[in-house]
Amino acid sequence: MTGPDSAAWFRVHRRSVEPRLRLVCFPHAGGTAQLYHGWPSRLPNDIEVLAVRYPGRQDRLSEPCVEDMATLADLVTRALVPYLDLPVALFGHSMGSAVAYEVALRLEARHGTTAARLMVSGRAAPHRARPSGLHEDDDDTLIAGVRSLGSLGSEVFDIPELRELLLPALRADYRLIETYRPNGPAPVRAPIGAYIGDSDPGSGRERASVEAWAELTTAGGFSLRSFPGDHFYLDPCEAELTADIARHLEGVGRNRKIIAFP
Repeated sequence: MTGPDSAAWFRVHRRSVEPRLRLVCFPHAGGTAQLYHGWPSRLPNDIEVLAVRYPGRQDRLSEPCVEDMATLADLVTRALVPYLDLPVALFGHSMGSAVAYEVALRLEARHGTTAARLMVSGRAAPHRARPSGLHEDDDDTLIAGVRSLGSLGSEVFDIPELRELLLPALRADYRLIETYRPNGPAPVRAPIGAYIGDSDPGSGRERASVEAWAELTTAGGFSLRSFPGDHFYLDPCEAELTADIARHLEGVGRNRKIIAFP
């Protein structure tokens, strides 16, 4: 059973059968839980999808945005605790990859829970990322920088009313991720799977910085797969990406022991 705080943080896509696993999905900078709305229909019916809802957008528009990584990761981890009765896997895209990684660290350190798998998309490893400084630029430059990555959803910034509504969250997210510079990041116990678009202006051209995620797992398991497309390859390649995720999570949570208490 979840409290009101937990309910605010996740859009939970319930399944018709008892889930064996929860897949927690973290959006990119300026992104929303809507990015993952099509995933439940593509994943096995016993995987429950929890899409993270960051403050300052959509139905949390009235709440202040979070502008530092430690605070955001702490809040998401706390909200996730009621869902830890099942194994969890974490997937993050772009900024969401770094947030997912920080949540994985907190789950291990504070709750003794190791994610079944940490999946990172379109993002260099934390110790290899290169901040662009866009969060310090004017609005037009920030939007141009976002558009240079790909076209997913960028047309909303051409509508003055939506531009004014969405810019605060975008700028806050860029401030969060560009000021996130961990010194000697710790490894997680979960295996890590990385994904990139082969024509991504950032990670696709700096493959070595993505491969450096292999240094951040003690599980001895790392994989990297590229898909055709730009930074937002996961939209046109949704079917292929979710199929690969399902393959890696195939055995997780099966034959789980149910303990009955008197």
